[in-house]
Amino acid sequence: MSTQIVVLAAGKGTRMGDQPWPTVLAPLKGRPLISYILDEVKKLELSQKPIIVVGFMQDKVRQTLGDNYLYAVQEQQLGTGHAVAMARSLVSADNLVVLYGDTPFISASSLKNLIQAQELTGDKLSMFTTTVKNFEEQFKPFERFGRIIRSQSGDILKITEYKDCTEEEKKITELNPGIYCFNSQWLWDNIVRINKDNAQGEYYLTDLLEVAVRQGERVNSLPINPNEVLGINTWEDHGHAENLL
Repeated sequence: MSTQIVVLAAGKGTRMGDQPWPTVLAPLKGRPLISYILDEVKKLELSQKPIIVVGFMQDKVRQTLGDNYLYAVQEQQLGTGHAVAMARSLVSADNLVVLYGDTPFISASSLKNLIQAQELTGDKLSMFTTTVKNFEEQFKPFERFGRIIRSQSGDILKITEYKDCTEEEKKITELNPGIYCFNSQWLWDNIVRINKDNAQGEYYLTDLLEVAVRQGERVNSLPINPNEVLGINTWEDHGHAENLL
C-alpha cells in the first residue's frame, strides 16, 4: 500500500505582520520553517514525491525548495479542504498524509506511526490528537486549535474549530493538530461534500470527519506530544519554537 505526503504551504501568515516572505519561509535558527518538516518527510523514504501546495509568493517557495517536489497551486485562500483539493491531480498513492509547512517539530517516527496505523486498520481516516493541561504559558498557542468532540463511549464525533466553539467547548483540552492520513479514493469521493458554512467562510478539511461518522466509518486517532504539533503563526509562537530548538 502506497502513501504520499501533501504539505500545505499557500498561506500568507498575516499574524506575523508585513514580512518579505510567506510563513513557511520564515527563518527559524537560520533555516526556513518548512525545511524542518521536509527533512522528516525525507526520512520516510516514500516512493511518490511529496506535493507542496503553494499560493502566496509561490515562485519564492518553489525557488527555495527546488525540484524534488511536485507543486499544486491554490490561487485563492479558501481553507484547508480547498487546498488539498488543489493537489488531487498530483496524488498517485493509496493513502494521503496532510501536513502543514509551519509545524517544524513533527517527527518522522510519529508520521510512520500514523501511516502504519492507517495501513493496519484500513480505515478511511486516521489522525493525531494532542492534549494539553491548560491554555496558559507554553500552552497558550494551542488555544486556537480545534476541539475534539467525542461521544460518551469515546468515539470521535466531530472537530469544532475554535472560532465556531461554544464557551463550553473551548474548555476541552483534547485538540486537533490537523494532521491526517486519508484513504485517497475515499477522500476524493467525499471532499465535495464539505461546505463553507462556518465563521471563517472556508472549506474545512476537518468537516470530512463528520462525513465519515455519518457514513458509519471509524475514525482512528493516535495521541501525539503537543511540542511536535506546535504551529508557528505569530512571533510569540516563533519565540517559543526557538526555545524548543
